[in-house]
Amino acid sequence: MTSTNHSRENLIARVRQLPAHQLSRLADYLTLLETNNTAFDLAAESNSTPSAVVATSKPAWPHAPLHRVSNHGTFIVTAATLHKQPLFQGRKLLDLLHDSLLNLAQEHGWTLEAWAVFPNHYHFVAYGSESASKLDVFLTQLHADSARELNLRHAKEGRQVWFNFWETQLTYETSYLARLAYVHQNPVRHGLVPVANQYRWCSAAWFERTATSAQVTTIYGFKTDQVKLRDEYDVALCDVE
Repeated sequence: MTSTNHSRENLIARVRQLPAHQLSRLADYLTLLETNNTAFDLAAESNSTPSAVVATSKPAWPHAPLHRVSNHGTFIVTAATLHKQPLFQGRKLLDLLHDSLLNLAQEHGWTLEAWAVFPNHYHFVAYGSESASKLDVFLTQLHADSARELNLRHAKEGRQVWFNFWETQLTYETSYLARLAYVHQNPVRHGLVPVANQYRWCSAAWFERTATSAQVTTIYGFKTDQVKLRDEYDVALCDVE
């Protein structure tokens, strides 16, 4: 017990010595931990029994962003529900899809660099490791698992949930960086929040917390109005609360 108290006192002393900007980053990190715990608790409160993959554990948040085009393949991906239906409406179902994306990306060897999840579609930018699964294998499992769990909760076994996905390999650095900015800021584009980091199912808050201030300034400085991407989805009226 004495050793534990001594370690705690040392930790408190070190925190007190941190400069203001580092204290701010520490506060953001603690807020994220609380948010993740809340998401986990909400998923646990569901009346349905969750499947083995989805929403059974905290999402596997990526490490600090690397911001590079990978030799093993860097892609931007968009996927949509059938007829653009807002099937993943509400906090619990958005948690389901968001957490499944993060967990399965890690499981299949794909590192997410930016992502945005909505009730009727999602976008992400990711690169594959040397041992990564093929992109379509990763996405097939994501869609199969999330659809099965969604239909279990809605009591609609066998219903088609996903329509298709579209991927583009990114080989030029400027194209890659512009699409990172586009995906981070996508909730603002759809009119859901005034500032992207306020939307809990996208990567903006994670990116601003883990990247350097120079990286954030660089990425957010890219103009995205010329980015060509399938994004004709109406989510302004969807329930994301």
